Amino acid sequence: MDDLILVGLDVGTSKICTLVGRVENRDQLRILGVGIEPSKGIRKGAVVDLNAASSAIARSIEKAERTSGLEITAAQVSLSCAQTHSENNKGVVGISGRVIDDYDISRAMESARAITVPHNQEIIHVIQRSFTVDGQEGIRNPVGMHAFRLEVETHIISASRASVENLRQAVEGAGAEVTQFVITPIASAETALSDTARDMGSVVIDMGGGTTSLSIYIDGDIWHTSVIPVGGDHVTSDIAHGLRLPTEQAEQVKLEHGQASKSQVEEEESFNILPFGEQDVTQINRQDLAMIIEARLEETFLLVLQEIKRSGYDGLLPAGVILTGGASQLPGIKDVAGRVLGMPVQVAQPQALTGMTDQLNSPAYSASVGLLRWAMVMSAFSGSQMRRTRTRRSSQGLSVDRIWAFVKRFRKTLAALVQGQLTWTRGNLSSSFNPRKPLYIRRQVKNE
Repeated sequence: MDDLILVGLDVGTSKICTLVGRVENRDQLRILGVGIEPSKGIRKGAVVDLNAASSAIARSIEKAERTSGLEITAAQVSLSCAQTHSENNKGVVGISGRVIDDYDISRAMESARAITVPHNQEIIHVIQRSFTVDGQEGIRNPVGMHAFRLEVETHIISASRASVENLRQAVEGAGAEVTQFVITPIASAETALSDTARDMGSVVIDMGGGTTSLSIYIDGDIWHTSVIPVGGDHVTSDIAHGLRLPTEQAEQVKLEHGQASKSQVEEEESFNILPFGEQDVTQINRQDLAMIIEARLEETFLLVLQEIKRSGYDGLLPAGVILTGGASQLPGIKDVAGRVLGMPVQVAQPQALTGMTDQLNSPAYSASVGLLRWAMVMSAFSGSQMRRTRTRRSSQGLSVDRIWAFVKRFRKTLAALVQGQLTWTRGNLSSSFNPRKPLYIRRQVKNE
């Protein structure tokens, strides 16, 4: 695990964030590179303009390359489209009285994966929770145990196939390969959720620009996930309509004067704006602004509450709510969330980071950092399974997109070599051309 380099690409409605991290001392994450770019071509977590999205992703990746001095050819990519579905399922296999090994666990996981999903959905995650060995429940690691029957409980998440492929195409158009898609609420929970809250029972709510995602954890395991197509941009839109402002100015008003709870604003507090079609500055009472924000947030949390009740786990969450995401930074949002949801609420942000962390100490980057932490977990506990999955993907037929992505990476590498920006390390240059695989060449890029 030491010196393992990880890359996370968080593609959101408001921003695109590429992070390069290195694992140190087995569980310490050092941020080596950061690339943050305003999002383009993304709406409610889905690609709506492929060229614009691909260009924004490319700019984010290039910034992370410059700050880290490393070339990025593949990344864990966040997925936050609203067409997400989750369910719990069991997989069962026979063991015939012998010792359980890793292959038996893989067979059980494949058995659990055999569910019927709509033709327009694609399975993104099959997450194991616990095992049952010959009727004995609650076993975390059955490897080495004698058994006749092995059962595994899993949480399965699927997403819109079109949304997945469009995002994959946008990333590959930027010159990188998708190692794995990670649903945003799972990524956020990796950095925002403590072990105590995970064990007691809690819900993580990530409030992004275009979507609000939630994940429910009970007894240390994930039980439910969902993505709601409402986020912080809807608050901005309400302000723009209510105060007759351009969207950019409405966003600035929200950040500078926004308050989620009207009761926390004094009656005499006000600020000045210049509305559409007006020649003179208008004075706005902050309580009026707070009323607009509070109404939208109440509606959002009511949708969240409805989803929690629909899951059936609303009575099993004594640790309450962990809020994160960019929209969770509004002052007073804890009071609104607690009143609507009827649970204790806390706001969380990434913790225990070293390196280039100045920009990341905010709830807005929980999913971004969570992608790296998720990759750490996968590398430590199921690296062989990830490699097998990747090999299967690499064996698929060639496509124009894959060949073009390789050509773009090769041209960029060749141009940097000619300009003297590369120093090759011994034995790293492959002697064969294989457009089915990314160009894995270690290099150092001179900082500009």
